[in-house]
Order: sequence, then structure tokens, then C-alpha cells
Amino acid sequence: MTRSVAIIGGGVIGAGWAARFLLNGWEVRVFDPEPGAAARVEAVIDRARRALPGLGDVALPAEGRLRFCSLMSEAVSDAEWIQESVPERLELKQTLYQKLQEHADPAAVLASSTSGFTPSELQLASNNPGQIIVAHPFHPVYLLPLVEVVHSARNHPDMLENAHDVLTDLGMFPLRVRGELPAHIADRLLEAVWREALWLIKDGVATTQDVDEAIRMGFGLRWAQMGLFESYRIAGGPGGMAHFLKQFGPALHWPWSKLTNVPRLDDELIAQIAEQSDDQSGDFSLDQLEDQRDRNLVGILRSLMAEGSGAGKVLRKRDVARAADLGLPRRLADVADPTRPIVTVSRAVPLDWLDYNGHMTESRYLDAFGHATDAIMAIIGCDADYIATGGSFFTVETHIRHLDEARAGAPLRIESRLLAGDGKRMQLWHEMYSGDRLLATGEHLQLHVSLDSRRVCPAAAPVAAAMRTLAKAQADLPRPEGAGRAVGDPR
Repeated sequence: MTRSVAIIGGGVIGAGWAARFLLNGWEVRVFDPEPGAAARVEAVIDRARRALPGLGDVALPAEGRLRFCSLMSEAVSDAEWIQESVPERLELKQTLYQKLQEHADPAAVLASSTSGFTPSELQLASNNPGQIIVAHPFHPVYLLPLVEVVHSARNHPDMLENAHDVLTDLGMFPLRVRGELPAHIADRLLEAVWREALWLIKDGVATTQDVDEAIRMGFGLRWAQMGLFESYRIAGGPGGMAHFLKQFGPALHWPWSKLTNVPRLDDELIAQIAEQSDDQSGDFSLDQLEDQRDRNLVGILRSLMAEGSGAGKVLRKRDVARAADLGLPRRLADVADPTRPIVTVSRAVPLDWLDYNGHMTESRYLDAFGHATDAIMAIIGCDADYIATGGSFFTVETHIRHLDEARAGAPLRIESRLLAGDGKRMQLWHEMYSGDRLLATGEHLQLHVSLDSRRVCPAAAPVAAAMRTLAKAQADLPRPEGAGRAVGDPR
């Protein structure tokens, strides 16, 4: 059954939530009476369609349905989750909750995107306070996994577990804040850096660009993978964190910081910062900056996923769950019908796979076919455990035909089969589709080798038997068009 969410407020954050839910298969109902709200939400969703589906290596579920509601009661009726993202005015939020709770399911989660208010403050005027929590995300919501979940004593543990499960299923990282405090965790840390940066600019020590360079060229890169404390633990060397604190802790008492003071944001300082910021961005439009941000975030996140570090660990865990949901086989017993081509890859084109022509670059076709080959290897028993014993397959010949193009966010499906398989040799055929369009074919010849001698040798009996079984099961399939073709062959 399709799950439904009500998005109250279609600004940047609300639109990001709408995209996150929609692209994970939810029915999304948006309520925002502001003129042009629908166009703004749809623009964010279009941007998310290019970025989010390709973030992992496994396809997202089919996109849900998007509705714009003229009445708040229509949006929240029967919604399982209600995400409020209206301006940061406490009285407005409290009044809004009273009205929407008249029409909402009492069991629905009512989550606020607030960056500053506590749950107790939000719950103060509510007749159903246990329904209200804080779920504070980070922009862009459709890409960044962090969401701070803050609760009060009025929230039931079961409700919080349900909220945790929903957010995790959306591919997010719900960080349970251990107590109520204004601005939660992340924004308090950000404000500390923000205050110091404002003083550096006001005192003429740095420009906006200098501050940004210090972050993105230095500790920002460390923080993306290790955060603050683990970075300092490494800085402590063999002595670890204890040594680091003994060495650098005394500096905390030196007059470096102005955290207890806030520079006055008068017209002069505002104009100075705005001018420097405009100069820093140069001729880039807002759309261009957002495109650049999304491409960089996808590249960074996918790199972290390859290592299982930071946010990449969340993406990897989500991929494992999605692969199970899609029923992608991991061994021969999982293959529903071995007489048919096997779906070995189901994913979307990520932003970092694009070339200067704006479509999937040629090297990524081989990358995708390589993942399909790995899937077939695992199916016949040549998995990580087998490879650890000293046997594996090496590719000795590859032929790829590029038949159609694919752009960012486009769905990819690879269907694979064995054209031949014996104890030492495996000939694979892959077909890559986007929907019904055949994008490319890949033909690969692999030989089984000993990783000790690096020479061809027979596969272990179970692997050889599985290879022969699969090849025999698919032997009656028509020979694919293009198999055995050489480069430039007019056939």
C-alpha cells in the first residue's frame, strides 16, 4: 500500500522533503498557499530527480504521486507523516498545529523542520502533544542524510521508533538528540563557526572567500569523513585523544575565540559581507551554484560510500536493504528462473557519471557492466569468501556496443546471461536498458585464475558446477544480436 505524507510549507526545506519522500515512493501532498509555491516545489523535485536516484548503486522504488492541495485538511487527511516547514515563528507553528490536528490522524507523526525550537515549545498549545517531534534536516534535504530527531517526555517510545524507521527507510541518518535545547546539535556547532567567521570579516582579517577556503581546503575535508573528535584523535598520534587534549587543551584558555561576543550586524557589515560574497561567486547564477553543489555532493558521498565512511556508511546500508527489496539474486538458489536473462543491476545514472556532452560517459558503461559481471560471479559461488581462498576470474576480452544515451537520474537495468561456461572459461552477455530502451550491450570473456600463481586454472568444483548449470539452463535462449561481433563489423 502506498504511504502518504503531507508537506506543510513548500519553501526550500519543504520542497526538499517533498522530493525525498516522492522519490522514495510515497504519495506527497503539498500545502502552501503562497503564489508560485507549486512551481518552486516542482523545480526542486526536478533537480532531485537528477541527483538522488543515482546516489546509491541500487534503484529507488517507483516514484510516488505528487499533489498540491488547496486546503490543509485535504493534505493531512489520512497522512502517515506530516512534515511542517513554515517560517521560524513559534506562535505561527503552535496555531498551525491546532488547526491541522483537527483533521489529521492522531497516530500520524507531526514533525517540524525547525532549526531552533524545542519539542516542548512546539507542543505547548496542542491537544495532542505526543504527536509532535522535531525532525530537523539539512539543505539540500534530498541529498544530505542527517536529520536531527528531538523529542520530549510526552512522546511515546514506540512513536519515536516508528519515526526512526521511516527516516531510515528514506535513506536518512536520524540522529537522536539526547535532550531538548535550542538549535539542537548541528546548528549550535555551525553558529560557533559562523560567529568566529563574522568577527574575522569585521576585523579585516579575512574575506568571505578566505573563510570558505579555510574550510573547504582543510578541516572541512576531514570532517566529511571523520567529524571533529575522530580527526583530533588521529592528530594525537599513538597517544590518541588523551595526548591531544593534554597538548592542545591549554589553548582553549588563550584569547583566541570571540564566541561569547556577537558582532553587530549593522548596515556597513552586511554590505561588506554581501559584496564579498557576490564577488566570490563571480558570474555564477543561483541555478549554476546549486548544480555545482549537487554534483560535488554526489561525488563526495559516493566516494565515502566506496569506503563505508561517514555518510557513505548510511548509503551503503540503504543499498543493501534496497537490493533485498528488489530481489536481486546473490546466489544461484535466489534466481527465480535461470532459463531467462538475470537482472544483475538495477540503479540510476549518478551525476558523477556524466561527461561534457551531458550524458553517461563511455567508461561508466564498462563500470556498470563490471558490476553485472561481479553479480554473476557471486551467483555461481565466486564471492568474497571464495576469492579469499585464492581463486577468481580475470577478464581477458571485452566488447561494448553503445546504442543509445542515458542522462543523469535515468533508470538503468542490466540483464545478464552466460553464453558459455566450463571449468576455466566464462563468456558473459549483458544488455543495459533504460525502461524499454536498449542502451548498450557488453560481451566479456573471463578466465578462472589462481591468485597465487596468477595463471589460468580450473575453478573449484562447486563453482564450475554452478557455471555449467546456469549456462545449460540458458542454452536454449536465442543467440543475442551482436554477440561475437568485432569492432567495425557491418553486421
